[in-house]
Amino acid sequence: MKQQIMMNDVFKIIEDLAPKSLAYEWDNVGLQIGSANKPVKKIMITLDVLERVVDEAIEKDVNLIIAHHPLLFKPLKQVNYDSPSGRILQKLIKYDITVYAAHTNLDVASGGVNDTLCSVLDLQSRRVLLDEKAKKLLKLAIYVPNTHEEQVREAISEAGAGHIGEYSHCTFKTQGQGTFKPLDGTNPFIGTKGKLEYVDEVKLETIVPEGILSAVLKEMEKAHPYEEVAYDIFPLENEGDRIGIGRIGELDRTMTLEEFCKMIKVKLEVSQLRVTGDLSKPVKTVAVLGGSGEKYIHQAKKKGADVYITGDMTFHTAQDAWQMGLAVIDPGHYMEKVMKQSVKAYLEEKLHDVNIILSNTNTDPFQFI
Repeated sequence: MKQQIMMNDVFKIIEDLAPKSLAYEWDNVGLQIGSANKPVKKIMITLDVLERVVDEAIEKDVNLIIAHHPLLFKPLKQVNYDSPSGRILQKLIKYDITVYAAHTNLDVASGGVNDTLCSVLDLQSRRVLLDEKAKKLLKLAIYVPNTHEEQVREAISEAGAGHIGEYSHCTFKTQGQGTFKPLDGTNPFIGTKGKLEYVDEVKLETIVPEGILSAVLKEMEKAHPYEEVAYDIFPLENEGDRIGIGRIGELDRTMTLEEFCKMIKVKLEVSQLRVTGDLSKPVKTVAVLGGSGEKYIHQAKKKGADVYITGDMTFHTAQDAWQMGLAVIDPGHYMEKVMKQSVKAYLEEKLHDVNIILSNTNTDPFQFI
């Protein structure tokens, strides 16, 4: 029998990848329209929620749309069914389709849009282009019987706990003895109701980034044998990995700017792009920021980038980059479409009983003639 997956279950999984706390203050992420308390039938992932995308969802019997760009940015003053936005809302309500958006939080998140762009372009040694803050770290201490120590360690580590630098499964254990007395209404894994029990246990300690705590606790409880798991959570002063917008990394070999442009067209599946700079210039260090990133040209130059890939470059900003010797490649804002496949792959790892599809609707407004 398939497990019933609720909308809110999917939202929590997305927020493990891209916590809402990472979103910029001006952004509107999370539930856009619909209900978090309904079963999920079919999920469709899209970059934008346009009317044609909603029509596609209706045709394919989708009841949850996950988008990168929010459907609702500003407070509504009216819902006019004769306008494009009004028709979209009308159809979503009529066909009971929920929409959820992960926008700047997915841009900033590790494994989000910008990391996906780095992976598509085969950039190595990637780091954050513009640091915003460090991840908040917590210490998790779990009390577990000796018999299940390895099982619990593996479960929390696979959920993302215990990662320090390039090392995983980092824990520390202390041997001890736990006591408990099962009361009426319990079904103890060990012991007898009404009798004090003594159990050889270990205290298993590890580090957990705050944003994935709920996912780690969920896996801990699944792996732990006790009905009621004893654990402690402590805030830490240690700084976690730096998080922020954009990424910078290295190509596996130096190539000319022209060669790199040709590679980008293939990798990002774009027929045209705009470029500034000497096409014979050698490039090795690449900065990338999905969407509109023209205001970060100085950060890209300061971090040592030979070339900066972003969308929506304007004339004078492109001139400024050109004058400072920073090549700029603009494949268009629509390059963020890479998030569709990466989010689908991520959800498929977490959800095994839900049909997840990609929208086939092209929402890029530009054509090149």
